[in-house]
Amino acid sequence: MTELKALTPHTVIPVEQASRDRRQKRLLRTFLPELIQLERILAEAPATVTSSVVSRVSVRDMELPIYRVDLGSERKDVPVILLTGGVHGLERIGSQVVMAWLASFLARLAWDDGVRALLSRVRITLLPILNPGGMYLNQRSNPNGVDLMRNAPITAQDRSAFLLGGQRLSSRLPWYTGDPEQGMEAENLALESVIRDVLPGRPFSLALDCHSGFGWQDQIWFPYAYRRRPMRRIGSVMALKLIWEQAYPNHTYRFEPQSTHYLTHGDLWDYFYKQVNRASEGVFLPLTLEMGSWRWIRKRPRQLLRLEGFFNPLVPHRHQRVLRSHLPWIDFLVDAAASHENWLPGPEEESMLKEAAIMHWYRDR
Repeated sequence: MTELKALTPHTVIPVEQASRDRRQKRLLRTFLPELIQLERILAEAPATVTSSVVSRVSVRDMELPIYRVDLGSERKDVPVILLTGGVHGLERIGSQVVMAWLASFLARLAWDDGVRALLSRVRITLLPILNPGGMYLNQRSNPNGVDLMRNAPITAQDRSAFLLGGQRLSSRLPWYTGDPEQGMEAENLALESVIRDVLPGRPFSLALDCHSGFGWQDQIWFPYAYRRRPMRRIGSVMALKLIWEQAYPNHTYRFEPQSTHYLTHGDLWDYFYKQVNRASEGVFLPLTLEMGSWRWIRKRPRQLLRLEGFFNPLVPHRHQRVLRSHLPWIDFLVDAAASHENWLPGPEEESMLKEAAIMHWYRDR
């Protein structure tokens, strides 16, 4: 038992199955409450919101679903935004932020004409819990011990950080890339199937992947992680940064390429960025929200006594603050995608913004 199932009055459930289902419900409430919360949101969502299971992950005699949620226009020529969370099972706050935004957006959809009009101009797809097995087991990797953010078929062009950049020594060590001959893990294949379904052919698409656990400050990272040279659409990233700072001048995010900090093998978004932009004439910008968890530890050092304390705010008021603080950023990205024609640079502006981006982010390299 993982997703909700409607029962007719005449449905007969064997005693053993009912007992097993009750036990699994208790386990999920204890070890994976995020899945219960997501299913509750979907059960109460309006009919215009569709959900499906794109894959299942086996964990301790259970089949945990990877849910896909879609809302907005079904036209193939509208921009799309993809929101993902829970890639690393320990970083529960990423999934919680995605679901907090979804719940807020659906609540507004019930009465806000502006939100309804917005959905006619954009498509939104969510994978709130990409790694349910890792989250259930309270570990960074998936149940096979593979770090999903080190599992794509792409290799760093320069020396990567020892272990942190991805290692093939053992699945018992962190940041294990998996066996290249086995291909990508099931969770990443599920994400790839969604990307191939919704992104190619679009005039513009954005992805936001929500993580935590690095630094004192919330950061917005963009490709590349496998090399220190700028991405081809770096001018468009600079344009997005500029309109964000004009609209929200008091924000505290730090924009920068991931390669500023370290290089990695197998970065998912490097791989998908190259795949989508090769297959489409449109613009695809993948971004990562990296929530700075060191602040939470500094304010409450005893979080270090719990593994999840390294990556999640454990104090209730701080947890609530984190959930609400990122809603404006995600709302902004949806609006920016829907109105991309008003700010996305043309060829001449792209060239000028590219030079500005190189001076801003790559001057010292």
